[in-house]
Formats: sequence, C-alpha cells, structure tokens
Amino acid sequence: MRIGIPKEIKDHEYRVGVTPAGVTALKARGHHVLVEAGAGARIGFSDALYEAGGAMIAGRNEVYGCDMVVKVKEPQPSEVALLREGQILFCYLHLAPEPELTRGLLEKKVVGIAYETVTDAQGNLPLLIPMSEVAGRLSVQAGAAALQIANGGSGVLLGGVPGVAPGKVLILGGGISGINAAKMALGLGADVTVLDINPARLRYLDDVFDMRLKTRHSEPAAIAELTREADLVIGAVLIPGKRAPRLVTRDMVKAMKPGSALVDIAIDQGGCAETSRPTTHSEPTYIEEGVVHYCVTNMPGATARTSTLALTRATMPFVLELADKGWAQALQDNPGLRDGLNVCRGQVTHPAVAADLGYVLAA
Repeated sequence: MRIGIPKEIKDHEYRVGVTPAGVTALKARGHHVLVEAGAGARIGFSDALYEAGGAMIAGRNEVYGCDMVVKVKEPQPSEVALLREGQILFCYLHLAPEPELTRGLLEKKVVGIAYETVTDAQGNLPLLIPMSEVAGRLSVQAGAAALQIANGGSGVLLGGVPGVAPGKVLILGGGISGINAAKMALGLGADVTVLDINPARLRYLDDVFDMRLKTRHSEPAAIAELTREADLVIGAVLIPGKRAPRLVTRDMVKAMKPGSALVDIAIDQGGCAETSRPTTHSEPTYIEEGVVHYCVTNMPGATARTSTLALTRATMPFVLELADKGWAQALQDNPGLRDGLNVCRGQVTHPAVAADLGYVLAA
C-alpha cells in the first residue's frame, strides 16, 4: 500500500502522524511511504531521518494521492479538497461538532477512521488516551498562566505560599484528562475538587489520591456552587464520539470570581461551557463574563514531540493492520478498529456522529 504522511497545517500544529521508526516498520512489511517535506522537522524528525527509514520525501499533492493518509488533526478545508473517493483517512476527526467537515468528507466519499472512537477489548479508547493524558497535564499549566495578572487573571498562585491559601481548582470529569489534571494541580499544592457522575469512579479517585483530593457527584447544583468558589475550572468531560454536554451555563460563568480561569479540554468535541469557543495556540485565550477562557482545540500540539511519540506508539499497530489488510478486511477482523469508522463512501457510520448531526446511520 502507498501511505502518505502530510505536514500538519493547523495553527502551531507540529505533531506528525508517523515517526521515522514507524516508516521503517511499514517498509519492512513491503509498503511505500511518502512523507511531505518538513513534516517532522520542527520536532527533530528531519527529512533525512525519514529517508533513512525508507520514506520518499514528496510534495503535498503526491502525499494526498496515496491509498491511505495518516495524520494527526482533522483535515482543514484545503486538505479536504485533496482527498479522493475510497481513500483511507486515519486521524482525529471530532465530527460531532463539525457539520461542514462531515459534509466535506461525505462528498469526497473517503473512508474516515477516527482515532478518538477506536476502542480496545475493554471498551477503552486507546488512541485518545495518550493525548488526554497530555491535555490533562497541560490544562493546569495553561490555567496557571491564565490566572496571572498580565494575562487578565486574578493574580492567584495555585499553590499559594506559607500563610496564604492555595487556589481552588475544579475539574469536571474524572476520566483520563481529569485524573492527569488532578495530578498536576495537586502537585502544585492547589485545593482540588473533581466532579463525576460515576460513583465507582469517585471511589477510585478517593482511593488513588489518598483523600488529598475532594470528590463530589456531578449535578447542576454542585457545578453552580463549586464554579462560584473556583479560581480555575477545567472541563474534562467526554462522551465518545458525541458533542460534549454543556455542563457550565453562561449564568454559572457570570457568577465566577472576576479574573478566574476556565480551561475547556472538551473543546474538540464542542466544549462543555456555553461561553467556550475554539481558540488557537497563536491566540489561546479570551475574556468573557470576566473569566479568562483557554479553549485551544489542539492542546497537545504545544508539546508536539512528546505528544507525537506518545500518540504514534498507540496508533502504529492499527496503521500496520490497515496497510497489511486493507480497510475492509482490517475492520472485519478488528471490532475495535471498526468502532473508529465514522464515515465511509458518502455515509455516516458512527451512531454518535449520526445522532448529533442528524444523519441516517448507514447499515
């Protein structure tokens, strides 16, 4: 199979879909790999390293002419224009809040397999987990910076100092992102509370963090109460494939302390606050209702080398399976990979995407 690895073009996105080591693995299985010039240069993967691994360095049009395109972020409009019928597109798609992108992929009749809905035998999301870990850890760094006076924040230091109380951090969701956010916030010495709807999850968090962490059942009254008290709110909710639930209303944001911060990790799936809207690494924050919002849609791109190594470690077995078998056989053999199929030859094939965007689910 001919496999194309493009250079990402989203704002400040330097991750890459396959590393030079991944190219070597694909070549060993008899596949041809085309890498766009400069695709990994910013994070230390030079064209020379890719060539040493057996790749051919090519232009964008050649890369998008391959049988399968493996990238990181959802294709931008100029990239959608380069796609073709029957082509495998393997990357993050996040289609539920993106009707225009979905329409474009349907018109191109590509086979779109989304990292974020691929599952494993336990029902986990193995290709989302690594980036959720990164985003969770970054969320606290971003929130701490947003609280600085120069950035419009209240001037609260999350860890406090002797004689001065630490800042209060509220994390909505106790999944992978939430746990990693909690680790970082507790490490800084903050006063941390996690909300979740799953009692078993709350018990797990209580055990793991040895009561250093406060937990509450997630319900509107608790969210309203705790957002009023928080210096930093981190949205880390996830319903696989679906648009994120809007847990934080505009009235709740209005009631937050002036200069407090809201970091919405869920922005890839539409965001969990009514006041959230997508931002970029070039302009990561804005102030609304007196609260500093950080809603960057590709947060792990800020640490692109670490993120690429973590992501490709998880994706490569699936890339090899798709390349070796072709998409139809690979999806038939691997139910977890089949869960990743979001669009196929002009039809929506994932139930959550179909439900959120109003499409009839393909049989």
